[in-house]
Amino acid sequence: MPKKIRIADIGDYLKVFACTAVMMQPTISLVLATNPDHQTQFTLGIIYNLVKYTAPAFIFGILYSTTRTHEGAGVRQYPAYMKGAFQSLFVPSFWWTLVYLIVMPWVQQVAAYHNAGSFIWNFVNGNAAPHLWYNTMMLQFIILMPLFWALARLVEQQPQRGMIVAILTIIGYALWLDFYTLMANHGDWYLLDRFFVSFSIYGVLGVLAVKFADQVNHWLLKFWWLSLTVLGLAFLWTNYELDQAGFPLNLSKADYYKPSMTLYSLAVIACVAALCLYNTKRHHDRMLKAMHYLAAFAYKAYLSNIFWLQIVWHLSNRGNLHTAHPLGTLFLCWAVTWVLSFMSAVGLNQLWSRFKALW
Repeated sequence: MPKKIRIADIGDYLKVFACTAVMMQPTISLVLATNPDHQTQFTLGIIYNLVKYTAPAFIFGILYSTTRTHEGAGVRQYPAYMKGAFQSLFVPSFWWTLVYLIVMPWVQQVAAYHNAGSFIWNFVNGNAAPHLWYNTMMLQFIILMPLFWALARLVEQQPQRGMIVAILTIIGYALWLDFYTLMANHGDWYLLDRFFVSFSIYGVLGVLAVKFADQVNHWLLKFWWLSLTVLGLAFLWTNYELDQAGFPLNLSKADYYKPSMTLYSLAVIACVAALCLYNTKRHHDRMLKAMHYLAAFAYKAYLSNIFWLQIVWHLSNRGNLHTAHPLGTLFLCWAVTWVLSFMSAVGLNQLWSRFKALW
């Protein structure tokens, strides 16, 4: 009997959820820059914490989908894999980074470039736009994919090995969080954000979730309520921590490198995965097809979102809309940016396909 081919997998759902949520984060930053009152700032902080799972979800989703679609892959498959990744990931990343540095230089982070050296530095380290630090970190996982394929082969049909790897990963990541906190309190260590180790736990667990799919999927479906409970408690924890930081609201206090945010991110991943499994079990083909389709363009939509957000933000700045209706502005700009980002991803892909066909 032929193996049943699933229309969408957990990785697809996580990519779409992460892409949608990541577009909210810079929008919140723009609204916050209008100096809203404390109540609005508090609400913005809650929304920010709500969508602060994007990088972990992206990494888990990438490793999940890649492990599932490259069963038994090793070093020999790496050149072909990198060829595809270069075209689908590295090329659009190159062009969008160039667009931000040349067309919208005001969106640079940390420090703007002032010569050729600083231009190249901002190009490669993710400072060209608020969201590109994610990109610098995620592409490292693509380059290091053979290590995760080796891990997949190591635990193949060996549940005990998988459990040992999971436990060691959790312990190692807890130590890394302590190290990060220590370093962050003694200088400007923002580049650790772009180092793949800071998100390694999500990559490893993404691999293990594929290799032990029967057990993991059974647990996720049966105990979805537990995942949802943990999500709620962790969410309250993150909001308490942000509230303790006081006003004006400082979004840098809601970083990924805390036990509360790690627990929240893992709980979100579990809940989204359970939703995917439920839709698969109930044969919700329309939803599965939609998520699979959107997932194919999620990365390119993510790359372009700051470009469209800047345009939408400036066009919507009529009268006192941004200051009089900050939350209305937030959701309006977020929704329009999401639509334009995915439309541009689909449109540019079609144009590129037609261009290649001419040759």
